[in-house]
Amino acid sequence: MTVEPAPQLPRHGVVSAAAASARRGASVPWPAVIAFVLVACGLAWLVALPLWFGEGLASPLAPLILPLMMLAPAAATLVVLFVFRVPSQGRSRFLGLWPLRPAGRFVLFLALALLLPIVIVVATALLAGALGLVRLDLVGFSGFAAQLAGSAPAGALPPVPVLVAVQFAALPLGAVVNSVLAFGEEIGWRGWLQTALLPLGTWPALLITGAVWGLWHAPVILLGYNFARPDIVGVLLMVGGCVAWGVLFGWLRLRGASLWPAVLAHGSLNAVAGIVIVLAAAGVAPDLGWAGPLGVVSWAVLALVVGVIVLIRQFRPGTLAAPRTPVTPAAVAAATAAEGEFR
Repeated sequence: MTVEPAPQLPRHGVVSAAAASARRGASVPWPAVIAFVLVACGLAWLVALPLWFGEGLASPLAPLILPLMMLAPAAATLVVLFVFRVPSQGRSRFLGLWPLRPAGRFVLFLALALLLPIVIVVATALLAGALGLVRLDLVGFSGFAAQLAGSAPAGALPPVPVLVAVQFAALPLGAVVNSVLAFGEEIGWRGWLQTALLPLGTWPALLITGAVWGLWHAPVILLGYNFARPDIVGVLLMVGGCVAWGVLFGWLRLRGASLWPAVLAHGSLNAVAGIVIVLAAAGVAPDLGWAGPLGVVSWAVLALVVGVIVLIRQFRPGTLAAPRTPVTPAAVAAATAAEGEFR
């Protein structure tokens, strides 16, 4: 029997979302997706239970439980990979773990992943200050000084502006350190779930993944984490923030043809998350539901950033990357036709 060789994909594996959909049979593996969501969310609740039956976020176990919870999506990924066998082959490419090429694009998107969250969070704080939603002190940094008061004898610390500069200078290192645990989430969210949902189209995959990511935080949000709103409003704020950031992280994953930019961006966001506290004036704690890195103002800043990406034509299906796996001639023809219709 003669077997026709599989057609070659475009160089570097850059294909349209339509091509990715056709290549996977235009079908979402729903049983595996449902299992992934149930395992990831179920484990999050299970890990957080000691906080619910104890002292909440004030529990001495919280510093251990919160990082441990970040491994739940990774555990869910192992379940769908080895129990549901989705995908059955080419797993490192499906998840975006490998290959790390082309090298120039990979390095470029790592740089964007490091810098964009820092710029966006700082811009969010400044915009919130301009709108009167938070009172900033960009000269004396009185809020940060108040936090430091009592932590050391008077005169033992460098001037507060110097310490603030050190905080900013340490952000790249903080991003890398935070990426270690962020990987536990990103291999699930942007690695497996988003890729599995791509047959629905790029935007549905990004938005659904972001919404699931936000809801997954519910066990700690309902304890007052992030927004100090232990209610449905806090959960909705988290969903909104994760959808907004999820679009950017998802774009980094697809346009960068690798999971690692999304991992670093997540680590960078976690590293810079407290910067609004550093910039705030003393006396009134900022409302993180508005001015925080996941608050409403950040949604507007992220919408502007994504809008620019769309305007410079970096969000077109033909610019996005997808896992490279063998395709059939029929799939190539279907993908080409679909891509032509999109354009």
